[in-house]
Amino acid sequence: MAALLKRHQPSQSLATNLLAGIGGFLAIFVLYHLTQWSGYLLWMAPFGASCVLLFALPQSPLSQPINVIGGHLVSTAIGLVVRYYLPDAGWSMALGVGLAIGAMAILRITHPPAGADPLVVYVESPDWSYLVFPVGLGSAVLVALAYNYHRVLTGRPYPLQ
Repeated sequence: MAALLKRHQPSQSLATNLLAGIGGFLAIFVLYHLTQWSGYLLWMAPFGASCVLLFALPQSPLSQPINVIGGHLVSTAIGLVVRYYLPDAGWSMALGVGLAIGAMAILRITHPPAGADPLVVYVESPDWSYLVFPVGLGSAVLVALAYNYHRVLTGRPYPLQ
């Protein structure tokens, strides 16, 4: 039982943790207001989880730009294909998630929040433009915000070199 409660995540300073929360807040705030200003949807629910990685764990391989952008694009594309060809089967929703995980692993662009993208596709039933707005552009904006945020406010290296 003790193994279930053991925390493996290294501790960080209170300031680092608070800055991570502020980074996530600012990123979603910017995406929301860019959506209002442009008229194009630039956010989706899995981006909240992407912010956890981008701002709290920027050195993780799972937080790197190719993982964030590529993971979301691949997973959403798989969700769209599965949704189009297997539209109303409950098992096909699960198939989309499984295929997305496998594809991200094979391509070495695993980004755990993107595993939810096929589920979002099933709930929202978007068209192919969803790959551009919000997935492609929204995830690119998140990465750009994280890059600048870490350069200016935290001094933490992002992305990995």
